[in-house]
Amino acid sequence: MEQNANPLLRLILGGQSDWETMQHATAQLDELKVPYEAQIISAHRTPDLLSEYASTAAARGLEVIIAAAGGAAHLAGVAAAKTVLPVLGVPMESKSLHGIDSLLSMVQMPGGVPVGTLAIGKPGAINAALLATAIVGNKHPEHRAAYEEFRRKQTERGLANRIPKS
Repeated sequence: MEQNANPLLRLILGGQSDWETMQHATAQLDELKVPYEAQIISAHRTPDLLSEYASTAAARGLEVIIAAAGGAAHLAGVAAAKTVLPVLGVPMESKSLHGIDSLLSMVQMPGGVPVGTLAIGKPGAINAALLATAIVGNKHPEHRAAYEEFRRKQTERGLANRIPKS
């Protein structure tokens, strides 16, 4: 995982167990060369740290927050309540409810406090990185170009694999 001196976005994880999933987001960001930082900040165990972090994120030059959380998934919602930056939530797969609990917690934010919620688990982590890249690409042409190139290559692979193989 790269940690960057001037990150445009930050991944926050509710706990170490979220890293197995969120490393897919950081791998995608590394591939696209988008500067980020990652840190474990718990909405339940370190609420003051989360509040301070989220409320000062824009002033520190961050442009997007990706929040990974499971269970009650408060991390994304609390972060969104404390910043005007876009917050992208990635629901973590849980043992008991397979991430449905996390997903429903994130998508049920009250009107006025949006959390852009992605799919549960690895697909959500990858798509959060891609969506964050698209967002920062609106201001940073080099990241827009990297995202466009990713999409072009994805289309090429799709066109090259139209015939099923047995």
